[in-house]
Amino acid sequence: MKLDEKIHQYAQKLPYSLQEELLDFVQYLLMKAEQQEKRDWSSLSLSSAMRDMEDESALYSISDIRANFA
Repeated sequence: MKLDEKIHQYAQKLPYSLQEELLDFVQYLLMKAEQQEKRDWSSLSLSSAMRDMEDESALYSISDIRANFA
């Protein structure tokens, strides 16, 4: 028996109020998984964008970015 069939079989045995609670929990798990996937993609995107930057020569020196307020 496949996992989804087992879950369905057990869920049917629950009283209706607990089936509603189970549905809420499943929706929570889906939201949590989606958020984790977004964090993973965001991290991957940032690491990809920053890859090999430490090997690049600096475009500006400290004296280039200092402002004089006199």
